[in-house]
Amino acid sequence: MSLAWKLGAPGAAAMQRDRDDGLMRKLLIACGLFMLVALLLPVSMILVRSLQDANGVYVGLANYTSYFAKGSPWQSIRNSLLVSSVTTVIVVVLAFAYAYALTRTTMRWRGFFRVMAMVPLLSPSLLKAIGLVYWFGNQGVLKSVLMGESIYGPIGIVMSCVLWTFPHAVIILMTALALADSRLYEAAAALRTSGPRTFFRITLPAVRYGLIGAAIVVFVNVFTDFGAAKVIGGSYSVLATDIYKEVVGQQNFSMGAVVSVVLLIPAVLAFLLERFVASKQAAALGSRAVALTPKPRRLIDNSLFVYCLLVTLFILAILGMAQFAALVKFWPYNLSMSLKHYTFDVQGVGWENFVNSLTMAMWVASVGTPLIFMGAYLTEKPRADKLGRGLLHAAALLPMAVPGLVLGLGTLLFINQPGNPLGVLYGGMTILVINTLGHLYTVPHLTAVTALKQVDREFEAVGASLKVPMMSVLRRVTLPVCMPALLDIWIYLFLNAMTTLSAVIFLYGADTKLASVAAIHLDEAGSTASAAAMATLMVYASLTVRLLHLGISRLILSRLQAWRTSA
Repeated sequence: MSLAWKLGAPGAAAMQRDRDDGLMRKLLIACGLFMLVALLLPVSMILVRSLQDANGVYVGLANYTSYFAKGSPWQSIRNSLLVSSVTTVIVVVLAFAYAYALTRTTMRWRGFFRVMAMVPLLSPSLLKAIGLVYWFGNQGVLKSVLMGESIYGPIGIVMSCVLWTFPHAVIILMTALALADSRLYEAAAALRTSGPRTFFRITLPAVRYGLIGAAIVVFVNVFTDFGAAKVIGGSYSVLATDIYKEVVGQQNFSMGAVVSVVLLIPAVLAFLLERFVASKQAAALGSRAVALTPKPRRLIDNSLFVYCLLVTLFILAILGMAQFAALVKFWPYNLSMSLKHYTFDVQGVGWENFVNSLTMAMWVASVGTPLIFMGAYLTEKPRADKLGRGLLHAAALLPMAVPGLVLGLGTLLFINQPGNPLGVLYGGMTILVINTLGHLYTVPHLTAVTALKQVDREFEAVGASLKVPMMSVLRRVTLPVCMPALLDIWIYLFLNAMTTLSAVIFLYGADTKLASVAAIHLDEAGSTASAAAMATLMVYASLTVRLLHLGISRLILSRLQAWRTSA
């Protein structure tokens, strides 16, 4: 009788659920505290500091009045909107044609072109700007192509940002174009609908949400970018460089906070628009849909093959020129090969900066992956604390709307508040890791949530009824199933942390200066070739880690995902 009671008493399962709820509540609080320190308090500090003077005295909107009373802020706002809008139009058009070629044609080398489109993700935005300088700058190989126009200004910013944001748009549009119902195209063919009419009546309407999403992502990234504008912008002022000038150049933190709020507003509006568009998106494929299989169309296939080849050659030309410039002795007068630019003879810059970037990226990926996955698990799986889980999910989406430059300045102001015990973290590796994790949080969180939605909640319910702790179900069932997503999250965090700049530009110390920051300082000192050398080191490190990650991922998945192939 006692044995039956132990195995089947209704209170045993309830006790296990109570223990699970208690543990989940503690973990929820821990994740909430991280979001509070990494995101919410820094952003709040930006808003507070924008209403204070240099001595911390409340002055209301006086700072805003003073800022907008000048003519230059309005010019910076117009410039930021102009380069962002022009870049968005160019990138969406180019990326749509490229993604269409990869998903809707039978052209050759599609796998190769798919890989080459992602190459710019391995390098910081400033590397593209440096490559453009050597091609089209005052001493560039093709400076005459610009017909007297200078690359140092809006032309250079737009070209650099097109290269930088192109992969982001291609990824989004490839996903949108990959989902199509072939029955619609068969019906159009049966009705003898012309190719252009089919394209404008069927293809474009089906991917309009992808087009809008890609446009929003590109616009926000360009509007808040700092690296390209700093290297190739010249005297062309934008909001991102204005923040840097106010904080670093003039030590005016209150005015820097004001500019940050101005920069934050369009980013938040774009984020809200993206969320609204996403909420209105309908399923692309119904239950009776037939997947579209591209058919050979010789003229279109060959034309798009040439187009993709030209885009690939342009990407390689810009990145290759940056590498070539880092290897020549003295551009353009002595083009003999040398490694002297890799000695980094500018004071305060050296190989230790590259090591710092590797260290930080490894910490961000290794600490961030379990942290972000646990946060996603807490928002998706437990049934208790609905309000807390909803708030955590909302906080996890906020980093997408907060520019890295704004978050970095907010973190600086927050940890340097008098009496804040976290002030000891300033200039250390810990605060760089926390800030970078907060900045990159949203995309891995959504990736983890998507993976977790594939695992039925009944696993946790059955586990509780059998008195199996929720963490055991997580370890034995959920983690193996979600391992592909975990591996994707790790490499995403590593690659982005390796090339990040704007989020950490205000937080490094003498011993923790990162490679991206060192490249900016080298360019400021006139050592553009050394800046290119530092940036190329980041490319090679990212590429090496990416290849190692592919090999290790295959090994891990072959063991943990064998049940998929068996099925």
